[in-house]
Amino acid sequence: MPSRNNKAWRTIVVSMTAVLTLSIFTACGKENNTEPEVDNSKVVVKYTGGEITEKEFELEQRIIALMSPAYAQFLEMDEFKEYLARQSVTYEYLFAKADDAAKEAAQKQVDDQIAQYKTGMGGESQFQSYLEQSNLTEEDLRNYMHRIMTVSEYEKNQVSDDEIKEYFEDNPTDFTRVTVRHVLIQFTDAEGNERTPQDALKLANEVKSKLEAGEDFAAIAKEYSEDPGSKETGGLYENRRAGDWVPEFKEKALSLELNTISDPVETSYGYHVMKVEARQEITYDTMPDEDKEDIRNELAAGKIDEFMQNELNDIIESMDLPKSENSGEQGGNQGTEGPEGQGDQGQPAEGTPEDTTDSNNGE
Repeated sequence: MPSRNNKAWRTIVVSMTAVLTLSIFTACGKENNTEPEVDNSKVVVKYTGGEITEKEFELEQRIIALMSPAYAQFLEMDEFKEYLARQSVTYEYLFAKADDAAKEAAQKQVDDQIAQYKTGMGGESQFQSYLEQSNLTEEDLRNYMHRIMTVSEYEKNQVSDDEIKEYFEDNPTDFTRVTVRHVLIQFTDAEGNERTPQDALKLANEVKSKLEAGEDFAAIAKEYSEDPGSKETGGLYENRRAGDWVPEFKEKALSLELNTISDPVETSYGYHVMKVEARQEITYDTMPDEDKEDIRNELAAGKIDEFMQNELNDIIESMDLPKSENSGEQGGNQGTEGPEGQGDQGQPAEGTPEDTTDSNNGE
């Protein structure tokens, strides 16, 4: 995604992370065609046009815990529960407003994704057992995925080509394609011991000297680099969007003379010694369709984010969530960012220069 503004618990992050991480499962279960149970549990949220019961909210939490284990620890925090409830209202409310075209498109996406899991993951019995441990069914997952994907599809359909073009024109260098090699020296060593900035810089300058003396960049990267996303490929990031990297790395990738060795570049990860091997500017007319689709997704997520910031408070009529034990007083509206101090959900794996995480390549 082209955004360089990845807030913690940003709108759609929790939900779409849960959907996408279905790929960790070994198979998919059978549909539950039994009659739904009557839900007589307490209403915990009332909003214009609907309500969420305690049982429904517990189901949402079980899905989050199963699909995205990194969030499980936060489910004991009342502050996070409130954010999750607000997000649930957002998707329930917007789902009710979505048109049939968005719902039909989302249903096809759900069916296709479930079919892929069943084809590629080796049978249903193991997955059924996995679901049963969390008291979930395939129908629970299908309903959840359909709601999230419908809202996403509907908001994407509201994004115009003019908005996509305007976004590109405001951020043209984000889409410049760059092939770069780098060696990263972190502020901690391989054993987890802290390095002083001076020690890290000294080692980075040693790397630079070896490269300027003509030693092979790939070999030096494999020996010295502490970036797990590129170390084994000789420090190589090939034909990447510049906007996917943190600002300092991006700036140097866009400005460094081709095939020269940079001075150490400091980022939050440490010091990078870089060499740009190729760089191609992109115009709107030559921009790949996948980039335009990423912009569309980004703008759609932004529309949901704006809804949570500007309209949600007027829609929620009451909220009475069950309190976690020993959680203390943590209430208060969180808008779209959630509790402070929980880090940046868009933060890449430690040691990589990218500003967004790419789950397909380990960066």
